[in-house]
Amino acid sequence: MKSLDGAAAVLDHGGSLGRAMALFPNAPQPFVDLSTGINPHSYPFFELPATALSRLPEAARVRDLADVAASAYGAPSAANVVAAPGTQILLPRVASLASPGKALVLGPTYAEHQRAAAIVGHAVMEVDDFEALAGADLAIVVNPNNPDGRVIARKRLLELAGKLRARGGLLVVDEAFMDVGPRAESLAGDVGQGGVVVLRSFGKFFGLAGLRLGFALADALTVERLEAQFGPWAVAGPALEYGLRALADSGWQAEMRRRLAEDAARVDALFGRFGVAVAGGTTLFRYIRLSDAAGLFSVLGERGILLRHFSDRPHVLRAGLPGGDEEWQRLESALADWAQQRDDDAKEIKQ
Repeated sequence: MKSLDGAAAVLDHGGSLGRAMALFPNAPQPFVDLSTGINPHSYPFFELPATALSRLPEAARVRDLADVAASAYGAPSAANVVAAPGTQILLPRVASLASPGKALVLGPTYAEHQRAAAIVGHAVMEVDDFEALAGADLAIVVNPNNPDGRVIARKRLLELAGKLRARGGLLVVDEAFMDVGPRAESLAGDVGQGGVVVLRSFGKFFGLAGLRLGFALADALTVERLEAQFGPWAVAGPALEYGLRALADSGWQAEMRRRLAEDAARVDALFGRFGVAVAGGTTLFRYIRLSDAAGLFSVLGERGILLRHFSDRPHVLRAGLPGGDEEWQRLESALADWAQQRDDDAKEIKQ
């Protein structure tokens, strides 16, 4: 079986087709990009009012968006919501809410949290023991976790928040995938008591990552601090319009959760047909542990199917959801080729 010498080339994040083309220059295109956790069935496009592009966003529309987001996510009120051009830009700003000290990130998880905390002066360490977070000045939990889908119960998170708050610490809970997670475990409704910031991503569930829209949910004073850092017009007019419509569209959201659950089960069954067990994830991405993860990544990549490979976890893959019949067929064909190569290699070894 061919090993992957260039796994490190897809280093930090999924979704880079430029890196994929450099790594697999002879792959058929377009790539079937399964390297992200972005919904392939995006919220339907609609005609924007011309003013969304021709005028600066009105403060009233921003307040409306905060109100709709509070309702959609379960925050106490619009005063507990700050909108931003994506959650990524929020990470260092939220980390800076805690004075520089010891930042602990429950891992393995999304690497940007460590980088963002270090940027603002924290001494950062990733830990795999939830209880260790109680010793942090800044504790960060991704819930559901990326890439394995691990969920920490709300009760445990609230107990941790109480311990941190008692000595001036801060708990940050990244709920980027909670739209498809167990929403009863969300801390969105608990942010008013202070000491907790919840991050919510818009683009992943709604399949509009390029729109760049995200939210921080926190107590009112913390929201004011964050808004002061952004100043006016932080969120673009088109993002405001899509956020207002999509977050209020509960019917679309319910139907999409059902569809994604079906698609995730179909991915599991397809990989299972070729002897690859899915070990976890969410309905936007599936988590795979496999001794030949690098080989599977390489064989599929050469056939234009891009999974997420982790250079620091060589036996782990993450697979997103195909977006249509042709993508499903290409994935099935590529898996069949990989399974055939695997079986042929096994026969050669026995001989």
